[in-house]
Amino acid sequence: MELHIVLHEPEIPQNTGSIGRTCMAVGARLHLIRPLGFSLDSKYLKRAGLDYWADLDWEIHENWEAFQSAYPDAPLWYFTTKAKKSHVEGQFSQRVFLVFGKETAGLPDEMIAQDMDHCLRIPIHEKARSLNLSVAVGVAAYEALRQGDFSGLSSSDPENRITL
Repeated sequence: MELHIVLHEPEIPQNTGSIGRTCMAVGARLHLIRPLGFSLDSKYLKRAGLDYWADLDWEIHENWEAFQSAYPDAPLWYFTTKAKKSHVEGQFSQRVFLVFGKETAGLPDEMIAQDMDHCLRIPIHEKARSLNLSVAVGVAAYEALRQGDFSGLSSSDPENRITL
């Protein structure tokens, strides 16, 4: 499976570092859409990503339009609390781009309004506003990987086991 995680204007370096670590662990490419709310030299970004950042497959795009120009045929799935469909209702292809918004505002309304059929939400308790961005990315990434039968991952290999 070719998995891409797209962060539209992320603001918190610790979240992006943690997401980078997840991307490296699952073989996903991370796309960062500017403006970023932090410097890529941030010690918090590096600390959260640990020593995985050097092995991460990642790209930076100057803005949403630059990303779209670089990947005009990308099968995009937008994650938003405003979606009607659950993340398990998305039918992910072998090449998938999961798009997430910034921590304080999510994705812009005009972005999700363009393709509500490809907007998904992760169900949460009614008292909660949302999940932490890095948690949401992990949930969505593993659902996409589950649909792809965890292609490229091995849970039986002791080098790839989950550590809690």
